[in-house]
Order: sequence, then C-alpha cells, then structure tokens
Amino acid sequence: MNSQYKKGVLELCVLSLLRRRDWYGYEISEYLSRHIHLAEGTVYPILRKLKGEGLLTVYLQEESGGPPRKYYSLTGRGWEAYKAGRAEYLGFARAVQALLEEEENEKG
Repeated sequence: MNSQYKKGVLELCVLSLLRRRDWYGYEISEYLSRHIHLAEGTVYPILRKLKGEGLLTVYLQEESGGPPRKYYSLTGRGWEAYKAGRAEYLGFARAVQALLEEEENEKG
C-alpha cells in the first residue's frame, strides 16, 4: 500500500485503539503491524506527537518480571480529536469510494 495513504491515517488508528483502553507503545505497534504493514519504529514518533499536542497522557505501570511499561491514555482533547478525525476520514473515504464506483459504472 502507498505509504502516503498510511501516513494520513495512522494517528487516527492510534487514537482509535486508545479510545478502547490504555495501551503501551509496543502493544500498539504490534497490533497495528498485524493489520497494516508498518516500518519498525513508526508508532513511537506518533505517540510523542500526540502527547505533545495534549491528546494523550502517559503513566508508568509496574509489570511482574520486567521493567515498568509506559502506558498511553486519551485525554478529553484526544477523545474530541478522535471523534472529529473519524468523521472527517469516513466522509473522505465515502467520497473517494463514490468517485471510484462512479468511474466503474461509466465503463460498464
């Protein structure tokens, strides 16, 4: 898949996961990698950016037998950004789909 397509929606994908529950960085990266081909290290800059914009908070949680993990959580602003981004993306996707289907109908 074209990397430009992915760049535009990865932040939304991260926000979508975090609306469900708190996740740690590696867990987010692994989950997304199972669904979308990602270059290694793609998720961490996104997490830093979203945190810097005030959309996420971070906390450490002790894990048995290992070092503490850095968990990410949506803030109120993050929740609002997710809802706005979701609506914008779905509207855009519907418009593109309609355009592509219109093109197919013209050929047939």
